[in-house]
Amino acid sequence: MTVTDRVRPQGQSADEEQHSNRSVRRIAVSQRLSRWDIKLSPYLYISPFFLLFAVTGLFPLLYTGWVSLHNWNLIGGQGRFIGLDNFGFVLGQPYFWNAVGNTLSIFLLSSVPQVVLALLIAAVLDANLRAKTFWRMGVLVPFVVAPVAVGLIFNNLFADQFGLVNELLALAGLDPVRWHSDQLASHLAIATMVNFRWIGYNALIFLAAMQAIPRDVFEAATIDGASRVRQFLSVTVPMLRPTVIFVAITSTIGGLQIFDEPRVFDQSGLGGADRQWQTLTMYIWELGWGQRNFGRASAVAWLLFLMIVLIALLNFLLTRRIADQGGRK
Repeated sequence: MTVTDRVRPQGQSADEEQHSNRSVRRIAVSQRLSRWDIKLSPYLYISPFFLLFAVTGLFPLLYTGWVSLHNWNLIGGQGRFIGLDNFGFVLGQPYFWNAVGNTLSIFLLSSVPQVVLALLIAAVLDANLRAKTFWRMGVLVPFVVAPVAVGLIFNNLFADQFGLVNELLALAGLDPVRWHSDQLASHLAIATMVNFRWIGYNALIFLAAMQAIPRDVFEAATIDGASRVRQFLSVTVPMLRPTVIFVAITSTIGGLQIFDEPRVFDQSGLGGADRQWQTLTMYIWELGWGQRNFGRASAVAWLLFLMIVLIALLNFLLTRRIADQGGRK
């Protein structure tokens, strides 16, 4: 009798024992794969986003930072390493600070009314209206219009000599406004374009969040005697805190990167004769494709990125604090 025969269970052949061992190993491998699946599957599901972001977002950002440290131009390509000289040159230019002021002004005139009006429109669309689908689709129509088309249309509406807006002001007995000469007037006109395109889009985001609020909360508020306005201020707005923060941050990012609307607001595309509405993105375009200096343009791009991060962070903290105070009240 061999050793194998002594340890083998009685009545079990060698083939049956080998098959049993294979089944045990197969079960062990299956259990191990199952544990790996539970641990790794969530990361695999979200990995396409991070891979795409690394290729289309992170790499261009890092490469732009590398370009900003060199004397880089369109014809000669990469030049010598100059460190932070491009940043020093840009920060010393009055055109840069003029573009910063214009960008912040247009951002405030567009983003703040945009969020408030979108919230109000969403509240109206959330009511029991007739043809609700028609109205909800209607508010999204301006968003699907090409930005260049919106810019050309509003450029004619806000024309200094023959614009429809000035004609309406004349009928009301008011003096015409020099939309392409006065700095604040041009900022208002460009902010109107931005609001025209994005209010409906943000309103649908708020509407989706409003419909996720349990209806019994409003029923309880109605029983307690709260009016529609009180329900909106005390129930709807506090429960929309995450959505308000999201819309505020996305509006901040988009508002500081505005390019299409001010670019087509005049014929030259420089932001007016005295650069009354030249934004940072237009200044980047001028440095990169106008002066053929990619190093300085990349430096401005990185300064814009840092400004967006700081303002978005400040916006996030401020919005969350306001929402928290509203919820406690």
